[in-house]
Amino acid sequence: MRDSRAAQETRRAREFEAFVAGAGGRLLHAATLLTAESPADNPRARHLLTLALARTYACWGRLHGEDPYNRAREQLATSFAHGAWHEYAWRLYDVLPLGRVPLLGRGPSPNRGQPQGRPRRRPAAVGALARLAPQERLVLVLRLYEGVAEEQTAALLGLPADRVRTLCDRATTNLLRPPRAQPPVAPRAKATAS
Repeated sequence: MRDSRAAQETRRAREFEAFVAGAGGRLLHAATLLTAESPADNPRARHLLTLALARTYACWGRLHGEDPYNRAREQLATSFAHGAWHEYAWRLYDVLPLGRVPLLGRGPSPNRGQPQGRPRRRPAAVGALARLAPQERLVLVLRLYEGVAEEQTAALLGLPADRVRTLCDRATTNLLRPPRAQPPVAPRAKATAS
């Protein structure tokens, strides 16, 4: 019995390794697009991919004919959405007056003046996708890069299909028509009393 269990685990591990070898590159590229990082320096994208693959591996035996790529993509999208929400919450924490108070019983970190448990600053996003909001980026990557249908994207994100269509249209417009550069403001000459 132990031999058959070990054989199943070995086969499961081999199947998963083959899946990662085949789909890992595309999933990493999707994660890099989501985080709007440079392909050469993408620690957040690699972290998202690691989380998505770990969760996919955890449910590998329960897939029963389901496409593992779809499951990994779903995990990647939900991890990104969850992380984007927490990043937004930390930005609010910085802005609100309560941001100066340490979190419930957590004293200041000895290294930085930030409360413990606070994520480190993330590398700056680069490229055209960095101009988009995280939700717009997520919808755009799922719809255009991954080719997920509008209804499936809406179901995955828990949004109405009309909202997904609006987000995709807005993101596409923002990418195709970047904001105009503000003309330089000439300093005004001081009026002299005559």
